[in-house]
Amino acid sequence: MNLLDVFKQTIATLRAHKMRSFLTMFGIVWGIASVILLVGLGLGFSKDQKKRMETLGKDLVIVWGGRTSSQIGGLAAGRQIVLTINDARLIQKECYLVKAVSPELQRSVSEVSQFNSAARQVSGVWPAYQDFRSLILSEGRFMAEEDEQEARRVVLLGSNAARQLFPGQPAVGANVAIARFPYTVIGVLAEKKQNSNYSGPDNDKIYVPYSAMARDFPPPPVKGEVITKGYLSDIVFEVADPEVHDNAVRQVRHVLGRMHHFEATDKDALFIWDTMEFAKVLARIFAVITIFFGCVAVTTLSLGGIGVMNIMLVAVTERTREIGILKAIGATKKDVLKQFFSESATLTILSGVAGYAIGVGLCLLLGSAPLPDFVPKPVVSSVAIAASLLTLSFITIGAGMYPAQRAADLDPIECLRYE
Repeated sequence: MNLLDVFKQTIATLRAHKMRSFLTMFGIVWGIASVILLVGLGLGFSKDQKKRMETLGKDLVIVWGGRTSSQIGGLAAGRQIVLTINDARLIQKECYLVKAVSPELQRSVSEVSQFNSAARQVSGVWPAYQDFRSLILSEGRFMAEEDEQEARRVVLLGSNAARQLFPGQPAVGANVAIARFPYTVIGVLAEKKQNSNYSGPDNDKIYVPYSAMARDFPPPPVKGEVITKGYLSDIVFEVADPEVHDNAVRQVRHVLGRMHHFEATDKDALFIWDTMEFAKVLARIFAVITIFFGCVAVTTLSLGGIGVMNIMLVAVTERTREIGILKAIGATKKDVLKQFFSESATLTILSGVAGYAIGVGLCLLLGSAPLPDFVPKPVVSSVAIAASLLTLSFITIGAGMYPAQRAADLDPIECLRYE
């Protein structure tokens, strides 16, 4: 019996039992498709989260003042560390592992245009802030170095702030009274999809040059306290090279520790949000989720393989007399083995092809379809395809060889007696 005869006999057998063949194949199809789809969704979650983190900024570190937790140089523990503009300048001057830095002075003050009024947060920053915070311009221009150096009264509006202050009206070139000081709108930011922030969404904010804000409306002192000259809400910086990210953070701690007289190892003296470290934690979480999805899908695929083996064992029992007749007319043990293994392999291979087509098709369809923001677009993973292909190969061999071997070992005389 040659391979062509074996193939023809296999197709005839599958056609004779259409429903059973379909149900058997469905388990493999669903298993392969679920491997590709679930792993794709896991990778999609990870990619989507990484993309959203990038909207916060590029390899960003935000520093706030804290309280010292240890004594040093005769100074008591528990001292409050207040960041100032001199700290930002010192980081810019001495921290060579820092690519760019900006002070940030924040206040919620009144804003009044000729169309509307608001009380949104205003941030005084250096021009470098606009780049490493991934701000995207919709119209107009960004703040320039000259704006900072000359303390010009210019303002950059977030998309929501522009809509509120200039509803349906052009904003660029118009004037806004910020804390009663006249500022000229030079640009409007594009709307940003942002799921992480440290002081509110960028869409809601208003940005002005730090020097102008520090001159016009610095934060008032807390009742009973004296405001520190050059006070900052926080300092934001971008690391020059992600490979030396941790060293850059340590360098900043060391410089600020020398400036404010605390140990660089005092973790409480500064509160630091390291977005790169946060991104690594999220990446590990989503990697575990993806692996879990993959394991669930591979288990489903394996159960489909058990179904194939079970059906083939049933087929061997049902065709016991047929096996006896084949052996009586000259079929060898090898011929019977090939026949039953071919049927099993055909089931699994056809199911695998259909499963790959459905899984990849669903990923591509969902990737091109408009989805809600909370639903990620699945990614077709070569690793998932390779893993499912390897599992399918084991299923083909395991689910096919055992029933085929059992059929080949049957005694022809006992088979002919079987009713």
